[in-house]
Formats: sequence, C-alpha cells, structure tokens
Amino acid sequence: MSGKTIFIIILTALLTAFLFLNSDEVSFNFIVVSDVLVSKLLVIGVCVLIGFIIGFITGRPRKTVSSYDDEIEKNQPVSVKKELSDEDRDYIN
Repeated sequence: MSGKTIFIIILTALLTAFLFLNSDEVSFNFIVVSDVLVSKLLVIGVCVLIGFIIGFITGRPRKTVSSYDDEIEKNQPVSVKKELSDEDRDYIN
C-alpha cells in the first residue's frame, strides 16, 4: 500500500470515531427555525460531506478545449515521410 492510501484509511478511521463519540443531541439554530434538537453526528456528518463535495469540485483539473498541436497538424500539408532512407535501411539490417 502507498503512503497516500494508509493516510486516507487512518483519516477515515479517526473521522468515524470522532463522529460516533459526538452523537448526543444539541440545540441547533437554523435560519428559519430556532432551537431544533439535532444530533451532533448529523450536523458534523453533513458539514464533512459538504466539505468533501466542495473540495472535489474545486480540486478537479480543468478540461482543455483544444490542443495547439492538433491545430498545427490540421493546417500542415500531408507529407509522405513514412518511407525509410537507404541509410536507415542499411542501419536496421
């Protein structure tokens, strides 16, 4: 296993232990409704999930529209350079 895989496993285990140790209910104030009893497990879990989603969306590489090399190849005339020279044939044989 690579170091990155071991790190992810340890981090996941610590996060799971943290969530289950904080399972008691707390008073949570939403924007619209005040003083709702919600489990800490649910609040922390939702916040972690939202954080992972935002991190995934912002961390993924951008898509490239086109490559400059492709444009050069499209504009170049077709040349027949697939044939070997006599010197190359002698070298191979």
